[in-house]
Amino acid sequence: MNLVESLRAHRLLAIVRGKDPAAALRTVRTLTEEGIPAIEVSLTTADALTVIEQARAELGPGALLGAGTVRSAADAARAVEAGASYLVTPALVDGLAQFGVPVLMGALTPSEIEQALAQGADAIKLFPGSLGGPGYLRALRDPFPEVPFVPVGGVDAQAARDYLDRGALAVGVGSPLVGDAADGGDLAGLRTRAAEFREVAAGETP
Repeated sequence: MNLVESLRAHRLLAIVRGKDPAAALRTVRTLTEEGIPAIEVSLTTADALTVIEQARAELGPGALLGAGTVRSAADAARAVEAGASYLVTPALVDGLAQFGVPVLMGALTPSEIEQALAQGADAIKLFPGSLGGPGYLRALRDPFPEVPFVPVGGVDAQAARDYLDRGALAVGVGSPLVGDAADGGDLAGLRTRAAEFREVAAGETP
């Protein structure tokens, strides 16, 4: 799977993190139904590996289903075995190239970005994006014009629109999209928010 091309096409990565495994699985299913195919299940989710395994079985081998909050090679090994087709880290993590799946590696500063690229990152998770906001991404585009950035952290619908306008490959969105759905909360609200973020990703104005 070419992670960069997939994110360029969809422009939106949904991040599922919750306390209820069954609700987290329902959240993944609902996001897919609502036309948001690129989904990351954070390993901080309760029984995350089972959620990934069950979601993979339901969605099939071609689904854009990844594991997030990967902090070590051991995390990566378990996630890939469960069915994750890409890995997302919160920071620089060594030893992920051996697993043969795309990596969206967390970095914030120019030095960290260079290190992530040297470690084989396919794209940079600009995290936490809320520290610098869309203006910081714009500043990074000058020295790193070809680097695919995916801002994550505090990305609501307006911030998502601003990041995409400033050259982000895609945006990663957690609670502003998922809300409390992965904790057993309202799926109707999730569907409403999914439609809003889908419009933003498509470049439509509210």
